[in-house]
Amino acid sequence: MTALFSLLPEAVDTIAAESKQQILERLAERFAGVYGLDPVLVLERIEEREKLGSTGFGRGVAIPHARIADLSRPVAVFFRLETAVSFDAADGMPVDMVFGLLSPEAAGAAHLHALAAISRMMRDEAMHAALAEAPGSEALYALLANGIERDAA
Repeated sequence: MTALFSLLPEAVDTIAAESKQQILERLAERFAGVYGLDPVLVLERIEEREKLGSTGFGRGVAIPHARIADLSRPVAVFFRLETAVSFDAADGMPVDMVFGLLSPEAAGAAHLHALAAISRMMRDEAMHAALAEAPGSEALYALLANGIERDAA
């Protein structure tokens, strides 16, 4: 079985951000740069979804997501934040890990399965701790790639 979404090494980083809006803008820029998407469209779609309710699901994690035309499969970006940022999360806690997900417009079940896989991985205590302690982007990517592969098996 293949992974439910693509996550490339250059889509994983530790960043500084001061606000939820700045995080969403940085996500749009990274999706554009890594996957060749229109950053304005990506930001619009993520903001539209965020208006329906915060994608901060608790424990310091947010999963901003949207559907977008011109994608062949779900793609992801992961940011660990240098300092936690308020994200209107369900538990009221600021977030320090952001897992962005974009899926094709018509990817109903695939989008939901990818979201569920990310949610499971981010709720895993050992994974959460390892991501918090990882020394840099390469280590973050290795942890995430292993988690994605494990979930696909």
